[in-house]
Amino acid sequence: MHTTFPQAQDAETVRKLQELEARLAQSGSLMVAYSGGVDSAYLAATSHRVLGSRMLAVLADSPSLARRDFEAACAFARAEEIPLHIIATEELSRPEYQRNDANRCFHCKDELFQAMEALGARLGFARIAYGMNADDTRDYRPGQRAAEEHAVLAPLAEAGLTKIEIRALAKAAGYPLWDRPAAPCLSSRVEYGRTVTREVLEQVEKAEDSLRALGFRELRVRHHGELARVELARTELPRALTMEMLDAITAALKLAGFQYVTLDCQGFRSGAMNAVLPVEVLARRGALPAV
Repeated sequence: MHTTFPQAQDAETVRKLQELEARLAQSGSLMVAYSGGVDSAYLAATSHRVLGSRMLAVLADSPSLARRDFEAACAFARAEEIPLHIIATEELSRPEYQRNDANRCFHCKDELFQAMEALGARLGFARIAYGMNADDTRDYRPGQRAAEEHAVLAPLAEAGLTKIEIRALAKAAGYPLWDRPAAPCLSSRVEYGRTVTREVLEQVEKAEDSLRALGFRELRVRHHGELARVELARTELPRALTMEMLDAITAALKLAGFQYVTLDCQGFRSGAMNAVLPVEVLARRGALPAV
């Protein structure tokens, strides 16, 4: 387990880390909503370093979490000796989640935080925290509203730590996931208005795994019914633009159950599904800057 103080690149990042540690120390006892992504993993590891046995990472095992991400999250917790509790969440049983409107993430986080509150009451943990960082207000994230309603702490954001700074700190601490691509839940790949089902999520997961098997690293398969819209990092797009690779991508995604396959010329971008949301929805949820 890492116990040394991570050395960051600049004094401002060190100051923010010290503030993060102070906030964690003040929490008394803490459960961290843990997904295995860089933000939640760094928060969990730092919380454990500060709080020891008064900290617990909670991983939600649900159909919207890809198996490779579940296994990676468990592996990191084991490697860093972080106390881990796995709970099953049932967001797919909620009609308001299944209908997949612009508030889907709210219902997912609401389900998670309710389950964590019950667990905390049983195990004696006073507070809940999650891995929101200082950059996360720039996109439409209704899950933040659920966190506010459940009084969930956001220590990374409160300390002012950005995604780049968190990656730098994770690298300095020797965590191998420091440069891991963002991996939001599988439901984020499904176009708004299309019912989220276990079968749809399994289709997306199979399609993305097949692209990784072809050697691509940063990607999304957006589910538009019979059509799969493939987003690849722009640095990886040239490799896809041969007839042989296009044929391989098409064959792999048809095996996953899609009838048509298209390659998005803009490449991978986080939150691409939110581009179709009306401006008034984004503004109402705080995803647009005030004027």
